[in-house]
Amino acid sequence: MSAPERIPPRSVTTADLLAQGELKVRGQIREASNAVLYCSVSYEGRDAFCVYKPVAGERPLWDFPDGTLAQREVAAYEVSEATGWGLVPTTVLRDGPYGEGMCQLWVEASPEDDGAGLLALVDDEEPAEGWKAIGFAEVGEGRTALLVHADDTRLRRLAVLDAVINNADRKGGHLLPTGEGRLYGIDHGVTFNADNKLRTLLWGWAGEPLTPEAVEVLTGLRDGLAPGAPLATRLAELITTAEIDATRDRVGAMLTSGKHPEPSGEWPAIPWPPV
Repeated sequence: MSAPERIPPRSVTTADLLAQGELKVRGQIREASNAVLYCSVSYEGRDAFCVYKPVAGERPLWDFPDGTLAQREVAAYEVSEATGWGLVPTTVLRDGPYGEGMCQLWVEASPEDDGAGLLALVDDEEPAEGWKAIGFAEVGEGRTALLVHADDTRLRRLAVLDAVINNADRKGGHLLPTGEGRLYGIDHGVTFNADNKLRTLLWGWAGEPLTPEAVEVLTGLRDGLAPGAPLATRLAELITTAEIDATRDRVGAMLTSGKHPEPSGEWPAIPWPPV
């Protein structure tokens, strides 16, 4: 009699770990405007740290009346994954110690590059080579300085993602560069509004032609957002039909123009405080 076939153990993905692991609250991030809990998570021999944002700790927003911040955070992750750029840490919706909420892998920013190499205030009228102008900012005592961001491929990809998901709050503190050269964006609770709400520090490419890479990614997103397509089906579990339609329209508008969007003038273009 032949020996029974051995089935190799299933590898535990990061999404499995976050969705099914045991959450233990280790602390609270008090600077946040909503409840943000720092946790450990363990599942089948894998351990990690993560952020858990329970829906019960969300403050209502008059201009985001539908769904939850947690759902929009997960929707942003799904779109990021669909781009292939991996700009948002793994994020799931799950039950936790304080009810349903968003659970996102904790990303440790590199202490050598805490974002200082991505954003800067300079006394010049124009940005130096390798930098893009955002605008002038008051720095006290009647002085102004030019706010700039790096002309960085990772930031440019993030600018495209933010335009797609209609991010209303892309601040400098939401940029997490890692020691491995990766760049992640976090805090995507105010995204996917059906109205134009784009507020970001990443305006340096506004009006410039999209890169061929971005056009290819946007074309894939357009296909994925078609009614009944996988991405659209997944987003339907997280955001409203009107928000999905608006996302599809934004992708189509960028492909038609072939350019990065520009501030509309109908909404403050830069979040405050910017960091």
